[in-house]
Amino acid sequence: MRRLLGLAAVLALAVVTAAADPPAVPGLAVDAEKRTVTIDAKIAPRKLAHLDQVYPIEVIATFAYRDGKKGKAHETVVTTEVLPSAVHKALESLGAKAGKPARGEGAKAVGPEVTVFLEVTQADGTPKRLTMDKVLLDPKTKKPLPKGVKFLFTGSAQVEAEPGKPGTVYGADLTGTLLAIFPVTDETVCQSSLTMADEKYLKLDVNKDALPAEGTAVKLVLEVGAK
Repeated sequence: MRRLLGLAAVLALAVVTAAADPPAVPGLAVDAEKRTVTIDAKIAPRKLAHLDQVYPIEVIATFAYRDGKKGKAHETVVTTEVLPSAVHKALESLGAKAGKPARGEGAKAVGPEVTVFLEVTQADGTPKRLTMDKVLLDPKTKKPLPKGVKFLFTGSAQVEAEPGKPGTVYGADLTGTLLAIFPVTDETVCQSSLTMADEKYLKLDVNKDALPAEGTAVKLVLEVGAK
């Protein structure tokens, strides 16, 4: 009888654990031990064919350009096809609790800190992680993104699924933005600690010396701090 009760307890625990795990999502991996969420991505083009100029970087990751759809594909470091709400759930599965996104003048993002890396493959085939101060720089001064900038798990604002109709959806799923540098949008999963006041003076571009060619497959890694 004791053995049966013990087996039942183990099975019950397995069911609870399985229920707590996020569902499998193509292009997304969760490592509970390392407390990381890893997302398949590609180095984004800095010039889109339908635009007449190159715009400063405002987000780290978003959907690739989709004809007729609003988004930040012209202002991003990498593109991905992973749904932002899936990344949100993955971060929650590691114990992180979303804060509140910021948008506009005077607004500040709130949420637990996440460390953001781009993982690229070196010439010898080994992976290398790059922090955002290695990825982004001011093209005029050549100064990197300040090391004091933090990235926060804010979660996305909810928006109307269809204008004028009841019901809302996870806003970032409509635009595809996973990580915003400035609070130009609150439809994102994570935001940096920078404000719109910083956006006026900090015009960023990618450090091409640190990144592989446009279109190269890379990994976006979000690391959650200890509970």
